[in-house]
Amino acid sequence: MEILVCVKRVPDTSENEIEVNRDGTDIERDDLVYSVNEWDNYAVEEAIQIRDKVGGNVTVVTVGEEEDEEVVRREMAMGADSGVLLSDDAFNGSDGKGIAAVLKAEVEKGKYDLILTGAQSDKGAGQVGGMLAAMLDWPYASLVNLLEVIDDKKIIVGREIAGGNQEMNEIDLPCVLSIQTGINEPRYVGIRGIRKVASLEIPVHTSGDLGIAADAVGESGARIKRLDYFVPDPGEGAEILEGSTDEIVDKLVELLKAKGGIK
Repeated sequence: MEILVCVKRVPDTSENEIEVNRDGTDIERDDLVYSVNEWDNYAVEEAIQIRDKVGGNVTVVTVGEEEDEEVVRREMAMGADSGVLLSDDAFNGSDGKGIAAVLKAEVEKGKYDLILTGAQSDKGAGQVGGMLAAMLDWPYASLVNLLEVIDDKKIIVGREIAGGNQEMNEIDLPCVLSIQTGINEPRYVGIRGIRKVASLEIPVHTSGDLGIAADAVGESGARIKRLDYFVPDPGEGAEILEGSTDEIVDKLVELLKAKGGIK
């Protein structure tokens, strides 16, 4: 099975203090520590497990700049067979649709049975996987937390839905899936694995290589434009109820009545 996993390099929130810049157009990115997007890491692990069971290859791809190559190498050190960097000044400022268009062009250069993305990345929109599937006219499932290959034509997919319920679907291949955290336990990437891929050449595909018109992506092609970044004003603090259990219950009932929660 030929599997393509879309990954992204994002600020590591466990290593950084995220602040909005002065003009409110972005976060302060100087001296940030970056890592692979958490959801994408689960997607790569799932792809590797599928390959190990049924055979095939796992390719990781990212849209970004030269420094974004590091997440491609990291996922290759984890066990992916190959990687590709999609990089061009024309891609800068792309919205979700633009990123999906770039990925679509790369997909059409190969022959893939399955495409995995993380459920969302640092911008939180969770839209690229669905847009990519729509552009390819392939089946799509989001928030996937269970995946079982039936044969080379169908897979079983479990989805996390409201209320903690699980939805099971049979999906035709090829398809696109957005992977939820918790579907597996991503393996540790050791120094040996990192050294093994350190000297491997990572192909770089530009807009010309992909046959993408420069005005179809990037800022000029974006239908969604960021207007502002801001930190919301903090609300009032929580009220802590003290006393015995009976006293706390009585106070809670009074508060709920006062707020119209109960009559």
